[in-house]
Amino acid sequence: MVQSLWDSLKAVQLQDGLDELVYRSNIIGEDRRVCNWGGGNTSTKTTIKDFRGQDVEVMWVKGSGSDLASMKSSNFTALRLEDIRPLFEKAEMPDEEMVNYLTHCMIDSKHPRASIETLLHAFLPFKHVDHTHPDAIISLCCADNGKEIAREIYGDRFVWVPYIRPGFTLSKMIAEGVLANPKAELVLMEKHGLVTWGETSEACYAKTVEIITEAENYIENRVNEDTIFGGAIVETLPEQDRRNIAASVLPLIRGAVSDAKKMILTFDDAEDVLQFVGGRESAQLSQVGAACPDHLVHTKVVPLFIDWTPNVNDIEGLKAKLKDGVATYKKKYQAYFERNKHEDDVMFEAAPRVILIPGVGMINTGKSWSNSKVSGALFHRAIAAMRGATALGNFVSLSENESYNVEYWPLELYKLSLAPAEAEFSRKVAFITGGAGGIGSETARRLVSEGAHLVLADLNLEGAQKVAAEINAQYGENRAIAVKMDVTSEEDVVNAYAETALAFGGVDIIVNNAGLATSSPFEETSLKEWNLNIAVLGTGYFLVAREAFKLMKEQSVGGSMVFIGSKNSIYAGKSVSAYSSAKALEAHLARCIATEGGEYGIRVNTILPDAILQGSAIWNSNWRNERAAAYGIEPDQLEEHYRKRTTLLVNIYPRDIAEGIAFFASSKSEKTTGCMLTIDGGVPAAFTR
Repeated sequence: MVQSLWDSLKAVQLQDGLDELVYRSNIIGEDRRVCNWGGGNTSTKTTIKDFRGQDVEVMWVKGSGSDLASMKSSNFTALRLEDIRPLFEKAEMPDEEMVNYLTHCMIDSKHPRASIETLLHAFLPFKHVDHTHPDAIISLCCADNGKEIAREIYGDRFVWVPYIRPGFTLSKMIAEGVLANPKAELVLMEKHGLVTWGETSEACYAKTVEIITEAENYIENRVNEDTIFGGAIVETLPEQDRRNIAASVLPLIRGAVSDAKKMILTFDDAEDVLQFVGGRESAQLSQVGAACPDHLVHTKVVPLFIDWTPNVNDIEGLKAKLKDGVATYKKKYQAYFERNKHEDDVMFEAAPRVILIPGVGMINTGKSWSNSKVSGALFHRAIAAMRGATALGNFVSLSENESYNVEYWPLELYKLSLAPAEAEFSRKVAFITGGAGGIGSETARRLVSEGAHLVLADLNLEGAQKVAAEINAQYGENRAIAVKMDVTSEEDVVNAYAETALAFGGVDIIVNNAGLATSSPFEETSLKEWNLNIAVLGTGYFLVAREAFKLMKEQSVGGSMVFIGSKNSIYAGKSVSAYSSAKALEAHLARCIATEGGEYGIRVNTILPDAILQGSAIWNSNWRNERAAAYGIEPDQLEEHYRKRTTLLVNIYPRDIAEGIAFFASSKSEKTTGCMLTIDGGVPAAFTR
């Protein structure tokens, strides 16, 4: 049940009306049962000084494209009310004209574009106004008998407005309805949401919570958990089975939905999702339509519901149904677009954004992890609305054409245009071994700077987690995850890729970088030392590449592998026979994989660095002393020794290797495979020939 989050001690410290509006907006958005991601809007009317120093009455309103939960004062727009109020006398006003007019009403041109529903707030004669999409209210407004139920709950305190797309006409209808009912305390927008108000910010928020609570109580008294969604028709699989199945099918789904543009996938098996996907009536219910217009851009009109009986021994059967289901969904979406399109409309990716699997859970797709999570979060709200609406009557939604006109509405598409431009590695997942080390961490930072999602695999889990945390703090939640992995353990490697699939849906880039090094004269090289080098640098690289190869084949969208070899991959150095042999194995293994991967679009290339001392666990180990002894110098003289032996007289740093990795992983080298690139400052003995 929704509870008030208003903190009087915090509120009393706020400096002005805008600060209080920010606070109110944040606590409204904090509870997604009150307002879904990106939806809803809030306002306050006040007086400020304009550029002339004169008092002017303005309305602060949410800027388009922002989210109430995270809004700052910079996300609000101030508009002159004396310029807006005369619009109420107009009979009509097209969207484009409205947007242009409101631009001229802005106090500051640097403010964001005002919300689509700005006039709704301006036309209401109240100081503070909230427009939200609460689960309980959407349940009521999406029930076929919602208006009748509303009378039972609210008596004559509400105004019911039939569905019409937001804009001038809806705003005027709402204001006229409120003015015609002196007892009105709220507006119920059919198939859309709630409007409430108050003379103080606290009173406005309290009214929002009060109205929601009344609806919640009414609905919960009529919910029968045993018969919700028609009652359970399938059993939910145990958690580990769900995760195993999801990890197995996610790469196939990712390939199927990535034919136009690559997608990042997320998996969700929350309790409400499992109840819904297991319901007798859920398959049919899921196809009725979106629960709220705000959902459409992120969820599409309907999800893909897979007709499958949960069975851990029928994963291949599930894969077949998923492949056919995605293909059929895309054809239906293309037909939907053709039936409803307007001139100059450009179709979005036809693939589903929400995929429901009985007994297993929900899979969401998007251009990024955060975007995929938004589609999932919104479908959680849809489940709640369907649960409530079916407890009251029958769940109803917008017509197909109404849905299309919202999904492809220019004012909704404007919000999407505010997102940062995509970069080279956007929509791609990079799996980096040795992710906690110098080359690994520098590569992670290089790839994420151009949009990549990252999996940092390392025996040093704490170190990998530290790097991931730093990246997430800068680039956003879950752009990087850390997994503990011993590259010599087949079980560890398999599990790491399963975690990758569960986190992002699959993988596009692997950086085979985990390493060690030892140095001994050949006759003193023990079998243990030999086996250690071969295990990590040979077997480890083989296992990491083999499992990636399987996953990339399942995805069928290509991929790039970058092996981190060494000068010693092609140079026969003294006292490093075990290390050099293993490094040579790496380089040739990469070329062997390249010959088999070509037909699947899987490219495999190798970088041959030398003497990367900075940030290296290898060079901070006994290896530094061993190499210094081999050259007859002191350990602290090594860096200068290596610089002087290069033809370019330079030192090589992790960032230099990261640039090479980025090149091989990028579209700039999309026609290159089986290649070796030296990044060593020029060591003549290691020139390839």
